[in-house]
Amino acid sequence: MDKHIADPMTVIIVLDWASVTGGQAKVAFDSAIGLKQAGHRPIIFAAVGPIAPALSTAGVEVICLGQADLIGHTSKAAAAVQGIWNGVAAKRLGELLATCPAGRTVVHVHGWAKALSPSIAVPIARSGLPAIYTMHEYFILCPNGGFYNYQKHHACPLDPLSLACWSTNCDSRTYGRKLWRAARQVVMERVAHLPTVFSDYICISKFQLDVIGHRLPTDIPVHEISNPIDALDLGPKPPRPGANMMFIGRLSPEKGPFLFAEAARLAGIIPLFIGDGPAASELAARFPEARLLGWKGPDEVRQLMREARALVFPSLWYEGQPLTVLEAKSLGTPVIVSDGCAGREEIEDGVAGLWFKSGDAADLARALREMADDALVERLSQRAYELYWSNPPTLQRHIAAITSVYRARLAPASPQGQAT
Repeated sequence: MDKHIADPMTVIIVLDWASVTGGQAKVAFDSAIGLKQAGHRPIIFAAVGPIAPALSTAGVEVICLGQADLIGHTSKAAAAVQGIWNGVAAKRLGELLATCPAGRTVVHVHGWAKALSPSIAVPIARSGLPAIYTMHEYFILCPNGGFYNYQKHHACPLDPLSLACWSTNCDSRTYGRKLWRAARQVVMERVAHLPTVFSDYICISKFQLDVIGHRLPTDIPVHEISNPIDALDLGPKPPRPGANMMFIGRLSPEKGPFLFAEAARLAGIIPLFIGDGPAASELAARFPEARLLGWKGPDEVRQLMREARALVFPSLWYEGQPLTVLEAKSLGTPVIVSDGCAGREEIEDGVAGLWFKSGDAADLARALREMADDALVERLSQRAYELYWSNPPTLQRHIAAITSVYRARLAPASPQGQAT
């Protein structure tokens, strides 16, 4: 990339953590590094440390407040206050934005709900700078961030903050926590006015746009821009598929690990899990035959995924754009994916993998049994590899897409665009 562009921009990238804690942070940091390489000036603004070494290596500026996230806070009362209104974050963000050149600066928010709070809306609005929001999850619309009932384990059709919403315990922990989150949503919408601070929204998949697009402010443009994927082209997979059917990711109920384990038992296979999380102990106790390997390094995960017969993506919630599905596809590994989540967008049923009915263990077992056919697996593998590499979502393409949105907002007298 050209490091000497004539018209560099300053991009303030706002999120809860300064370290990689999941896909949201990884995408934000990859974007920052890509912007830096392209000759722009990205600045990470985050509440919680430590700072990811990759940012320092790339020379990306980081402002980290050294705060705790809401779960890791030593005081529940202080965490509750911080989560509703983080005054320190608002003050420091305001000070930063006041130093940024108007007409050449964009604010890009990737996350706020785990440490920063709705208070960030105030300095953004006062700055008058254009602000973009990427929809990694759904906290800007839904109190629990997922349009998902964590108690009943299914997607939630209720209107956020409706009477039915307030009276439903959908939180992963307690009803009291749900009520706190709903109260925070009221503050976010009606006091901070965070949803209307943004000049543009970015959705990361068409599925996501179809599911929640109608809930976004109607006068704000929405763009569909894929996350960047860090993939290596290792060539088509050799014949003779491996044996492992594997799950990669956080072991929490909404991700569907119990569903996979149950379906694997029905299909008579041993499920393999890479990852960890709150469901790990229960998963091991209920399904002692399952192989739980914990988290592995990126190179080992890539190798295990490359050797696997299939990746199983049984998520019960909507998701945004699951990175592991795309990574598997890039390696030529077929994917068995729930038809109720965004992962299905990348996997045409019977072409690069198989769909199963969301939440249905028997139907997932059916798909697992179908994958016993070596010829089928080899065909799906070849097409997965070919389809991914025919149009890969590279970091360069991601940077080109987001900088196009930035420049449209910085253009003099820029008219409101249309959804793209």
